[in-house]
Amino acid sequence: MQQEKVIENAIKFVKEILKNAEGGHDWFHIDRVLKNAILISKEEKVDPFIVSLGALFHDIADPKFHHGDETIGPKITNAFLRKQQVDEVVINHVLNIIKHISFKNSLEDPKEIFNSIELKVVQDADRLDAIGAIGIARCFNYGGFKNRTLYNPEILPNLNMDKETYKNSTAPTINHFYEKLLLLKDKMNTKSGKKIALSRHTFMLEYLNQFYNEWNGIK
Repeated sequence: MQQEKVIENAIKFVKEILKNAEGGHDWFHIDRVLKNAILISKEEKVDPFIVSLGALFHDIADPKFHHGDETIGPKITNAFLRKQQVDEVVINHVLNIIKHISFKNSLEDPKEIFNSIELKVVQDADRLDAIGAIGIARCFNYGGFKNRTLYNPEILPNLNMDKETYKNSTAPTINHFYEKLLLLKDKMNTKSGKKIALSRHTFMLEYLNQFYNEWNGIK
């Protein structure tokens, strides 16, 4: 099957799967990540087919919404791509992107982590959607979804979390800025990703300054 048709079918499939997903991890998140990935790919030597499939399926079954099960997404993706008669090498590459893209998996032993330029592009694209104005909106949307406290000055951010601690955290939403979002600028892989991340990072710092001023009755 032609690559364009596979992508077309994949978009329809992912839209259907995620039609009732939480607002920060729905089809529109996937679409933004796909656009980011295509934008970054213009400056990198990548296989655009693998990048597009990686972006489309990277959150098809986010473990945080499936009791931490990290096998569901790869299983769904594998079944779909095989049905589309996608080459075995491409399927394995896409599955590895899904398995290794998340921030929490970056907290693992580096020796255990798969790497490729396509993964780096999709990872940057996903991380860009976690920062800036949209990142802030998604952060508080998820915090509300999990009924978390907005901010508690007595609960300090944990800056030394391993993968399991990160997965099980119930900290206030503001803590997430320090435990993940503000760290992403320096974790970007590509030149384009770094450049875009810088302005979004600055926006988050300005937001936090305004947040604390309002919280403390200064402004």
